[in-house]
Amino acid sequence: MNFDFLGLADAPVLVMGVANRKSVAYHTGRLLREAGARVIWSARSPQRVEQLRKKLIPDEPLLVCDVERQEEIDALAAAVGEQCRSWGKPLAGLVHSIAFANYPAGPLPFHETRREDFLQAVDISCYSLIAVSNALRPHFAADASVVTVSISTTEMAAENYGYMAPVKAALDSTVVFLAKSFSALGRVRFNSVRPGLLKTSASAGIPGYVPKYLFAEQATLRKQALRTEEVANAVAFLLSPRSSGINAQGLVVDAGMRVNYFDNDIVARATRID
Repeated sequence: MNFDFLGLADAPVLVMGVANRKSVAYHTGRLLREAGARVIWSARSPQRVEQLRKKLIPDEPLLVCDVERQEEIDALAAAVGEQCRSWGKPLAGLVHSIAFANYPAGPLPFHETRREDFLQAVDISCYSLIAVSNALRPHFAADASVVTVSISTTEMAAENYGYMAPVKAALDSTVVFLAKSFSALGRVRFNSVRPGLLKTSASAGIPGYVPKYLFAEQATLRKQALRTEEVANAVAFLLSPRSSGINAQGLVVDAGMRVNYFDNDIVARATRID
């Protein structure tokens, strides 16, 4: 007999932001599927949904939601509610793995960030968590868990990441305020998983990412890069009743990178005199 450690068997969970097999969202949904959860997926466009239907998600609920459009958020919530009613269970969890940044002119110094790009990034990457959570509120289970994906630190000025670090800082704060706000309504929890550098399709679009990724790998305590499956494991734990005492928190998953900036090997290479 299998022991359901996560306690998510038959629990409906909405996973937002799946793009391809490298996505944190896809790894998380696959893990939830293995744990027996009933996964509802969403992607940004009909074209993306068609691709996912052919290659990765042939027979599970797969919905379209462009979070820049409130009408699509409302339609998503209605469809999720209907699906949950057909299963006879309320929505047990939401995974918000959505981020977007526009670099039309390539990387720019931070002070040259365009207003429209910054505000669009806030809307998609941060405000969408508020809008979606509010729209799904009638469908959440009393003890539902909401988990978003942030970054390991927003206090380090990684120049190539640019204005997305302040946007993720806003997301981290939003988690806290949503947890407080929803606490007046029940026991829905809000947390974030904050991974270090990952090898995903989204990260590939960040200017100058590869050298930073390779450095981050050497800065981990184990000298091995963080894997997307490890992030998915943390998300699944925060979704599960096993983490019921955790609320309004950010769980850093970076293989110890944040404590290892003075690693002897890195220091030796940086100070070597030829």
